[in-house]
Amino acid sequence: MILVNTDYISGKNFEMLGMVKGSTIQSKNLGRDITQSFKTLVGGELKAYTEMMNEARALATKRMVEEAENLGADAVVNVRYSSASVMAGAAEVIAYGTAVKFV
Repeated sequence: MILVNTDYISGKNFEMLGMVKGSTIQSKNLGRDITQSFKTLVGGELKAYTEMMNEARALATKRMVEEAENLGADAVVNVRYSSASVMAGAAEVIAYGTAVKFV
């Protein structure tokens, strides 16, 4: 499966199959949440949250690809990500794009 954030793939002609998306809501455990809140006092990267967001993007991407494969797609173009805080320590990540089939 080819994933690109452009509306074209060099040398490929394709037909659009429709929008596909994948999402997840992730959180860290309470212990990690407390330790990360202390980190905000001194500054620096919140590594537990960085890991959480990386895991969330990977899972959302996987779900988007599965939806595209169910449509018979060869690729997803215009891939985008969006995230939002759902509550303290939890974030929703959405991956979306247009599933396409090569002609």
